[in-house]
Amino acid sequence: QVQLVESGGGSVQAGGSLRLSCAASGYTVGSYCISWFRQGPGKEREGVASLSTGGGTSYVDSVKGRFTISQDNAKNTLYLQMNSLQPEDTAVYYCAVRGRFSWLCPLNPGQYTYWGQGTQVTVSS
Repeated sequence: QVQLVESGGGSVQAGGSLRLSCAASGYTVGSYCISWFRQGPGKEREGVASLSTGGGTSYVDSVKGRFTISQDNAKNTLYLQMNSLQPEDTAVYYCAVRGRFSWLCPLNPGQYTYWGQGTQVTVSS
C-alpha cells in the first residue's frame, strides 16, 4: 500500500525559503508520476510541480524559477525546495502519486490516486 508523509512546512516571512519532504513507502519515487499540489484558503487544489518516470520536471507558471522538485533515491523521498516565498504561496502542500504509469505527468489533482496528509506553509508579508 502506498503511503506518503509530508513534512517541512512552517511559517516564514516573504522572501524566505522552505524545503518540503515527502517520504514514500509502498512505492518507488519516480516509478510513477509524483507531484506536489497545494490548496490555499478558499481556493481549489492546484498542481505545483511534477516529477516523471524519466526524471522530467514541470512546474506551474507561478512557481517557475522559485521552486525546485527533486528526489533522493536512497531515502525514497521527494522534495520541494521553495525559495523567494510570497504570501500567495500560503497553502497546505500535498504530495501525490498517480495510480498508473504514464510518460506525461499532469498537474491535475483528479489524475492522482495516492495522497499524503499535507503540510501547512504560511508566508507572511
